[in-house]
This record gives sequence, structure tokens and C-alpha cells, in this order.
Amino acid sequence: MQNLRISLVQADLHWEDKTANLDAFTRRLAPLSGLTDLIVLPEMFTTGFSMNPSRLAEPTEGTTLEWMARQAADTGAAITGSFIAQVEGRYYNRLVWMQPDSAFFTYDKRHLFTLAGEHQHYAPGNSRLVVEWKGWTILPLICYDLRFPVWSRNVEAYDLLLYVANFPERRSHAWKSLLIARAIENQAYTIGVNRVGADGNGVYHAGDSMLVDFQGQIQYLLSHQEGLFTTTLARDLQQNFREKFNFLADQDRFSII
Repeated sequence: MQNLRISLVQADLHWEDKTANLDAFTRRLAPLSGLTDLIVLPEMFTTGFSMNPSRLAEPTEGTTLEWMARQAADTGAAITGSFIAQVEGRYYNRLVWMQPDSAFFTYDKRHLFTLAGEHQHYAPGNSRLVVEWKGWTILPLICYDLRFPVWSRNVEAYDLLLYVANFPERRSHAWKSLLIARAIENQAYTIGVNRVGADGNGVYHAGDSMLVDFQGQIQYLLSHQEGLFTTTLARDLQQNFREKFNFLADQDRFSII
């Protein structure tokens, strides 16, 4: 069973400044060439969590996608994060999963954060994205999705669950607790990559990017500072645990309407 090398990038973001953010991430990712299989960036990593899509949105196959393709090719790793995309006159908080061969897949945030008015500016997605990478089955989601366990249910026997986020410090207890809960209930390695620092609205983010194992044990946690963390996930440990404690076989069966 193949292990997976993953890299979590916790960063402060330049408010609504795509060029500055892409330049900063280019410098951060340069040392990772050949050393990792998957790079995870925060939600809206080019702008911060902005409600100004009319000014900041770009086509999916625009500057940010081209940048992700170059970074994936240069590092030899898949790279994922979300940005503001415009499709047929509608705006989406769109996650892109980009691979080194320039093949990519997208996921539009399902649960829009109504407390910040996200639903007034962006259209919701209606389907999940499950990707296969290096022998691993992976479910990537976005920020507020974390609060809705049905949307994260492990019905595909996925191995890795990940969330990209701009989750504020004032709700950091919920962020950390729910990441642990999602890992336990889905018996999956779970990653949460959050931004750090204050955004243009004065909302502070502690980061608290985390890696939680399939038993709910915290393997990594970084707060109040930028950082790049790379480690290897052991597939056989997870498989052995699931075989010994096959809780997923007893989960309720229902459909999402």
C-alpha cells in the first residue's frame, strides 16, 4: 500500500491582491519540488474571503488555473485550494484539484456562509468531488462544509478528507473539534488548512491548520503563524485500523435529496 506525502501551507493572505498572493505562494512552494505528492492551500488563497466577486472573479481557466498548473508541474505534486470563479454570469467559491500533467477537477462550495452573506454573492455547488491520487481516494471540501457531517459522509471508502478554509479565530474551538469529529466518524485522515492573520474586514484568523489521523488523534497543529508542514500518511495503519474496527459497515443508509 502506497503512502502519501502531503504538504499543508498556512499563510497570511494579501487582501484582494491576486498578484501578491500568487507571488508569495510561488516562493513558498519552490522548496517542495520532488518532495511531496499533495499541496493544500487555503480557501480563496488569491484574495482572502472576499464578498467582491464582481471585481475579483476570473474564468476557471484563467490566471490562477494557469499558475496552479505551473506549480503542479514544477513540484511534481497535485495542488488544491479555492478561488473566486465566474461561470456563465454566476460566481462560485471554486476549489480546483490540479495534477502535474495539467489534468484538473473542480468542486464548488456547497454550504455558503450565510452569516457573512456569501449566499448573496455566490452560487452553491450541488455535487461532491472525489478524486483518486497516488492510490488514495480523497474528498476535498471547503470551510463551512465542515459543519455539515452528511456532506462529509464516507460512503466511497475514501482515505483522506480535507478542508480548505478561512475559519476565524473566534470559532477556533468549533474548527478544531469538528475536524476531530469528522476524522473519527469517517475513519479517515483529515486535513484542515486555514489562513492566518487579519483580513480586510478586520477578522482575525489563528490558522490552527491541522492533520488528524483516522482515530481522531492530532498529528499536527499550527496556530498564529505562517508555516509549511510536510509529512507522510501511512496507508497500512489506516487499513489495519478499519479492518479491526469496521464501524463504517454499520453506518446508516440514506440519500441526499
